[in-house]
Amino acid sequence: MLGEPPAIELGNTIYAMRGRPRDALRTVLELVDWMRAMRPRLTVALTEDDLRAVGEDDLRMARELRDTVRALAGAAANGREADPDAVAALNKLARRTPWWRELRVDPEPRVVVSCADRPVTLALTALADDAVCLFGGPAGAEVRACHGPGCVLYFVHGAPRREYCSAGCGNRARAARHYAKIRQAPDGATGSP
Repeated sequence: MLGEPPAIELGNTIYAMRGRPRDALRTVLELVDWMRAMRPRLTVALTEDDLRAVGEDDLRMARELRDTVRALAGAAANGREADPDAVAALNKLARRTPWWRELRVDPEPRVVVSCADRPVTLALTALADDAVCLFGGPAGAEVRACHGPGCVLYFVHGAPRREYCSAGCGNRARAARHYAKIRQAPDGATGSP
């Protein structure tokens, strides 16, 4: 988790390890683990019982949403128009289940998100809503692809000089540049005076 908006965090469940693409949502258990890790940042309060009820349909929905977010993030990061099919898929996922906010006053006043569907379906629908707000708002123009060697993650550009999803990717990029510079120097010289 990189502290990105939840929709981007979902998109980043496709990642690279040693330059090879990996999928962090291959199984229902992996989706449960991801949702458990994201639970404090989700709009919907998921209980352990809710997470135990996650099934194959939820996994399919999460993967479809993840792939849609990645398609939209890729277009935004490269300055391209969003694919109309990806937009239609996101809108379909965002309206999958109606939800609303309710006021609760016991033990103290607070807002809870409710729906007539299962809480996990609501959580995924809320993630789709997060993606709609992200790509439809000013932050959509700030989505970037990491420039780290072999990295396939996206982030929301918050700092003027940010080029990497994390400090680790920035360090790997600097190390790769240094290594390339040393390899290009004649007779092992470092090229420095």
